[in-house]
Formats: sequence, C-alpha cells, structure tokens
Amino acid sequence: MRVDNKFSLLVYAWGSIAGVISGLLSVEVNYGWVIGFVLFFFTDSFIRLFMDELPADAQTRNAILKKAFFGWILFWVYFMMFTYTLGIHFTPQPYNNHSLLSRYVNRT
Repeated sequence: MRVDNKFSLLVYAWGSIAGVISGLLSVEVNYGWVIGFVLFFFTDSFIRLFMDELPADAQTRNAILKKAFFGWILFWVYFMMFTYTLGIHFTPQPYNNHSLLSRYVNRT
C-alpha cells in the first residue's frame, strides 16, 4: 500500500474513533464535543504508532496535523453527529399534517 493512502486511511480511522467518542460523551455532558476535538492533537501520535514511514510532506508534528486536518474533521463531524443522534434516540416530529413525514409516521 502506498504511504499516502495508508496515511489517509489512518487519519480517517482516527477521525471516526474521535467522532464516536465525542458523540457518546456529548449525550452525557454538554462539552463532549470539545473533548473529541482535543483528540485531533493526538493524530500525529496515532499515525506514528502504525506507520514506520511517513509521507514526504508530513515529517513533523505540525505538518502531519496540517495535512490531516480536513480529512479528520470530515470523519469526526460525521461520526459525532451520527453517534449523538443514535444516543439521544432521535425521532422526527412532523409539523405539517399533510407532509410525507407525517404520513409515514402516522401510517396514513
């Protein structure tokens, strides 16, 4: 596997893990998302744990964080919202009795 591809997969995996952690914490405490965002600063440690060779443009901690930011935040936000929504047992509430959602919920 190419080094860049492995780097990207590890960034996405760490963003997913951080998203699930912050989503679960957000169900219980209001500042759970902050704890999840703090996990971003451990991205370089996670990547160095699994990779012996780093991409040429990501040799230092700051370069790793800069290269990983957009991929990490995309997966973090997605999995945080998904886990939070499942954690609060969200059910949609129709505000219009003639909408498709209302028909689906009321089975009419």
